[in-house]
Amino acid sequence: MKMSRFLFLLTIVGTFTVSLQAQNALIQKYDSLANLIVREALGSNNAYALLHDLISTASHRLSGSEGEAKAVRWARQTMERLGFDNVRLEPVMVPKWVRGNIEEAILLLPDGKREKLNIAALGGTIATPPNGLTAEVVEVQSFDELKNLGKTAEGKIVFFNRPMDRTLLNTFAAYGGAVNQRGAGAIFAAQAGGVAVLVRSMTTRLDDVPHTGMMGYVDTVRKIPGAAVSTKGAERLSQLVKQGQKVHVQLRLSAQTFPDVESANVVGELRGSEKPEEIIVIGGHLDSWDKGHGAHDDGAGCVHAIEALRILKKLGLQPQRTIRAVMFANEENGLRGGIGYAERERPGEKHIAAIESDQGGFAPRAFGVSDPAYETVAAWAPVFRRIGIDRVQRGGGGADIGPLMRKGVPGMSLIVESHRYFDYHHSDEDTIDKVNERELALGAAALAVLSYMIAQEGL
Repeated sequence: MKMSRFLFLLTIVGTFTVSLQAQNALIQKYDSLANLIVREALGSNNAYALLHDLISTASHRLSGSEGEAKAVRWARQTMERLGFDNVRLEPVMVPKWVRGNIEEAILLLPDGKREKLNIAALGGTIATPPNGLTAEVVEVQSFDELKNLGKTAEGKIVFFNRPMDRTLLNTFAAYGGAVNQRGAGAIFAAQAGGVAVLVRSMTTRLDDVPHTGMMGYVDTVRKIPGAAVSTKGAERLSQLVKQGQKVHVQLRLSAQTFPDVESANVVGELRGSEKPEEIIVIGGHLDSWDKGHGAHDDGAGCVHAIEALRILKKLGLQPQRTIRAVMFANEENGLRGGIGYAERERPGEKHIAAIESDQGGFAPRAFGVSDPAYETVAAWAPVFRRIGIDRVQRGGGGADIGPLMRKGVPGMSLIVESHRYFDYHHSDEDTIDKVNERELALGAAALAVLSYMIAQEGL
């Protein structure tokens, strides 16, 4: 009996040793490849050249605009020029909202003085009357606080002034804790009898640059106009209200919504040599707001995906499974691209992973990976240190790949250094000069390494 137990334990130890040796060999193999990929990414500086080319072609890429149409043509032509397989457009219908040339807010003080507030119309807002509207401002921090005001908000401009939580290390978590007032603020304000909504810009930075973003309406509630006010403007408004002064604002917006128009997801591949029907999607969204260049959001993510395929092709790394780059349409104000991609009939295909880059072109720090792929990818973590990625964390995904994930496809996200992202996000500050060439290149290298390992090893 004792000898049998000893042999059993010896077998377990032997099996573990063989497994560990195999794991070490796999890590060593891909570490060498990762080194080649990083050297090509940094040495060529091609990622930055691609981003410059995109922005020179189409800096404003809001869905339904001529800029977005130019970007779609750019993406297709770029993929064709780089020799990707099966380059194509997959049409989707997208909303068309136009900001207009008037977005103005004037602070009217009790002593007769007038001060300009820097604002940006929120995406999807209706216009004010042509001559604008003027009303007293009431400040709240939450929907519950607004409800507790009772009839106090009737006839007023509701000012949502809950800042992003600066104490949080993860600025995306801080954004998530504040952004609902932008998305649903107009609905709650209208229910309370408000005539318009002003929302503190979604940034931890204190400056005079307004940050736009999508707002929502529902058919059962009266629509009222909405705008984001800069954080300095929000502080000024709040100061006056807290002093007990009756603060009035004159608001003028000329935004318009038009019928949906056709756009497209842009798709290109490195076709798999052994299991081409198994697909790994890597991508970002091609549309951007009509502020700045959309360099970080999400020109960087699109460039990450295209450059990842270019690097693999340049190094002659033929994947066993198909790696597909997708430039998604309409992430910012509708998600029509991600939804349309997931709903499209694809006979014979099986998506085994989807990787999204939509956190900007900053230095890569981690991969987020959903179950059931987490354990497999986490075992590869030593390879990613070559790129500066120090962890693989549970939970991944993104807006565009969310519809695929709901069909059971494992989702992954490139997580980057986040502290500066919301300094620029959805504002005139999101320009190419805010993107570091080497950080952008490392993001592309990260997607190349992860997607190639999945293509070779499976999940």
